[in-house]
Amino acid sequence: MYNLQLSEEQERICQMVKEFAVNEVAPGAKERDLNEDFLATRDILKKMGKLGLMGIPYAKEYGGAGLGYVEYALAGFELNKVDASVGISYSVHISLGSGPIYNFGNEEQKQKYMPKLCSGEYIAAFGLTEPCAGSDAGASQCTAVLQGDKYILNGTKCFTTNGEFADVIVVFAMTDPSQGTKGISAFIVEPKNFPGIKFVKREKKMGIRASVQNVIEMENLEVPKENLLGKEGQGFKIAMATLDCGRIGVAAHATGIAKGAYEYALNYSKERVQFGKPIAKQQVIAFKLADMYAKIEAAEAVTLKAAWSKDQHLPYG
Repeated sequence: MYNLQLSEEQERICQMVKEFAVNEVAPGAKERDLNEDFLATRDILKKMGKLGLMGIPYAKEYGGAGLGYVEYALAGFELNKVDASVGISYSVHISLGSGPIYNFGNEEQKQKYMPKLCSGEYIAAFGLTEPCAGSDAGASQCTAVLQGDKYILNGTKCFTTNGEFADVIVVFAMTDPSQGTKGISAFIVEPKNFPGIKFVKREKKMGIRASVQNVIEMENLEVPKENLLGKEGQGFKIAMATLDCGRIGVAAHATGIAKGAYEYALNYSKERVQFGKPIAKQQVIAFKLADMYAKIEAAEAVTLKAAWSKDQHLPYG
């Protein structure tokens, strides 16, 4: 039965991540955002790897922490309270980049990639969206043709978070365009080692600017046959399952941002004095803060319930 009370270990993880966020992530967050300093975000992710946070929901046999999605969500709350750029880059690495390899990779692939992903030595990304294939992933125009012992990939991906500093990108392409969604396959791409991939653009954004999103061009990108993830034609299934799981990370991201905004507003309301008393004592402000708190508590509870359900192999959508 689901229990709202955190365990001692979960409380310890919360405290560890909170201390890291306050001491290592919060300082310079504003400057990183203004300067679009995604390389500093990458360096923070590397530090998180040393704390065991980059593989928090994955089994110890593959280098993970052997915990679950509840702990992953708790970490996401604390990180996003102080820096949403670090938070989203972390979420993409865990859910979208590492998740497909852990959940659908064969034993050789998991042994090769997961320990490096869980330690932070490797950073992961996810290449699904295309200029003409966003929500309609089945409209993919990227192709993958088997030639000898390699697949040759051609096409463009966009909005790829962590793209240009990623060591591993899970890329989706059509191996049989005549089959629609059943013709999509998934591949483990090493952009620093496989010839034929270019990062041609960094997206300009209104916020979360210290997290990089790239346009990627693949021109005769050579991917070894053994880097096919799952079987040919399973790519759409892999993508949908991965995105479904990734929504727990998105929920933790949004809730963490809200928690940080609330704490900022609460502290300001105690400092700002009007009509002889802090505005926190003014009923209209107090009611607004109370409403914010209630909604955030609800969002946190729903997120943790979904994470717990995922850990228990129960429906969580």
